[in-house]
Amino acid sequence: MHALIEKSLSLPMAARLLLLVNIGALLFAFTLQLGFDVRPCYLCLWARVPYASVAALSLIALLWKPYGRQTTILLGLCVLAYLAGMGIGVFQTGVEQHWWQSVSGCASQPLQNLSVEEMRQALLQTEEVPCDIIGWTFLGFSLANLNIPISLTLAFFAALAALRNK
Repeated sequence: MHALIEKSLSLPMAARLLLLVNIGALLFAFTLQLGFDVRPCYLCLWARVPYASVAALSLIALLWKPYGRQTTILLGLCVLAYLAGMGIGVFQTGVEQHWWQSVSGCASQPLQNLSVEEMRQALLQTEEVPCDIIGWTFLGFSLANLNIPISLTLAFFAALAALRNK
C-alpha cells in the first residue's frame, strides 16, 4: 500500500491523476447539464473554473520535462486553485442554506404579493438559474456541499505531490 501511495505522489503519475480527476469532474458537470438538463447557476459555473485550471496546470506539469522546480510550482498552484474551489463551495452552500446573500442576480426572487400577471412576467424574464435553489443532490448533498470535501482532498493530494517532488 505504501508503494502505491509513493507512486501516486511521484511525477508523472501525480500529474496524470490530477488531469484525469479534473477532466472527469468537468465531464460529470457537463453530463448533468447537457444530458440531464440540470441547469447550472452562476456560482456553479464559477465552481468549474478551479477544475479547468487544475486540468490545464497538470497537463503543463505532465508535459514539462525534465520534472523539477517548475513542476513543484505548478502543483502548488493546483493547491491554490483547489482551495479557491473549496471557498466557492463554502460560499455556495451558505447561499443554498440562506445563511447569507449571493452575488447580484443570483438569488431567487420572492413571488409573494404578486398578481398572476406579475408572476408570469417574472417567470418569463428569468433566464438565470437562482443560486439558492438546489438543482441536484446525491445522498442529500448538493454539488456545492460535495465540492468542499472533494476540493480539500484534492488540495491535500496536490500539496503532498508538490512536497514529494520538491
